[in-house]
Amino acid sequence: MLGLWITLGVVGFLAIVTIIYIVGTRNSLVRMRNNVEESFSAMDISMKKRYDLVPNLVNTIKGATKHENQTLVDVINARNACVSATTKEEKGKAEAELSHTLKNLFALTESYPDLKANANFLDLQAKLETLELEIANSRRFYNANVKEMNNKVEMFPSNIIAKWFKFEKEKMFELDSPEERKNVKVEF
Repeated sequence: MLGLWITLGVVGFLAIVTIIYIVGTRNSLVRMRNNVEESFSAMDISMKKRYDLVPNLVNTIKGATKHENQTLVDVINARNACVSATTKEEKGKAEAELSHTLKNLFALTESYPDLKANANFLDLQAKLETLELEIANSRRFYNANVKEMNNKVEMFPSNIIAKWFKFEKEKMFELDSPEERKNVKVEF
């Protein structure tokens, strides 16, 4: 009879430990998912600030560079694609294109000394550079949260609980398109 009580006690203890582990793992997965969403939202806010700044920058440059319309049109089209992107994947692709066109725009402005001396342009350029740093930092923070969550979703034994509660891997926010790796080419 004593052996039965000991067996029931051990089984009960193991059941309690298992339940505590499952609840704790699920709660940590929820916390990680929320961190991923929060960090994406912070990055998205910085990107929206950049989207709002781009038309002002283009209008400032437009006055000084009358015959460079295609570059300006490309920047505005890339900006509009970013604004209309709805999924994380679409935002990543649109951001890659916007970053590429902005690089072309700033390379183009190097040929216009009057523009480089324009206080409004310099102010907008400084604001854009600050926003680019914010976005880069936000992207690193987001990707760190994604990595932490993906590790938990894929590693044993937490991967079992992740499957039970339908937690899935998140995608990193990457801008590494083939265009991003090319040097900026400016032609006149």
